[in-house]
Order: sequence, then structure tokens, then C-alpha cells
Amino acid sequence: MKYFFLTILISLGATCFGQADSLQPPYKRFPIFPPVKLLMADSTTVFSKDDLPKKIPVLLIVFDPDCEHCKHETEELIKNMDSFKKIKIVMATTLPMPMMKTFIEKYKLTQYNNITVGRDTYYFLPSFYHFQSLPYLAMYDKQGKLLDTFEGTMKMEDLIKVFH
Repeated sequence: MKYFFLTILISLGATCFGQADSLQPPYKRFPIFPPVKLLMADSTTVFSKDDLPKKIPVLLIVFDPDCEHCKHETEELIKNMDSFKKIKIVMATTLPMPMMKTFIEKYKLTQYNNITVGRDTYYFLPSFYHFQSLPYLAMYDKQGKLLDTFEGTMKMEDLIKVFH
């Protein structure tokens, strides 16, 4: 009889601990660049994980074009672009296309070959990362493995250190 209760306790424990893993956000369970599809400013081209250059680190920034912290982070990124020349920067927003286009134009983001800006039309990234504030940064190494994430404005020197 005591073996019966022990078996039940072990089974319940295994079930509870197994569920704990499934409660983690997907980016922790799958620490690789996500399979997001971003609609580009031309409203026809779609950018996906397959379009990332091989063997180059990636900085994913989820932003809101009206967010003051997102604007500040973008301004700082541009000021420090020399430190990010060998890093692919993917900027994504879920907000409407006209807002995204205005943001791209304001910061002249098309002049940087290493920056891609697109709209997450399927709202994939908020559910993948479970972030609470913007900007949200996810940093990936040359193999596409997650290095770190950060919510809010990150100091450029700290961001540069993650990649070096």
C-alpha cells in the first residue's frame, strides 16, 4: 500500500515539474532566432529568419514608433553605428504600416545596410517573448543562439559588450 502512494506521489511530482517547463515563454524553451515573418515597408516583401545573413550576430528590437524610449534607443543606436556594422539589426513593430514608415523616414533607417525594419502583422513576437515594456531587445550570436534579452532602454556600451 505504501508503494502505491509513493508511486502516485512520484507521478504527481513528475507531472507538476513537466508543466513548469511549458509555462516558460517560448524564447526560453527555444533559444534560437524566432520564425517571425515581418512585412516590409513596401507592403509586399516579407522578411523571415531565412533572410538573415549566415554567421553574423543579430540584434532584434521590438519597438513602438510613438514610444519615447524606443526613439531614444534608435537615436543612440545610430550614433554608435560603427560598433554595430558587423551585426544584423532587425527592428519589428506590431503597429500600423504608416507609423512604421514615418519612423523609418525620420531616422533614415534605409541608409543602413545592416538594418531591416518590418511589421509583425501576426503579432508573433509579443507571444514569443512575453515582454512587458518596449523597446525589447533580443541578442543572438553568429549561430543564431540567444545571448540575452532586455526590456527598456539599454546603454549602448552594455549592448556592445553582449556582442563582443
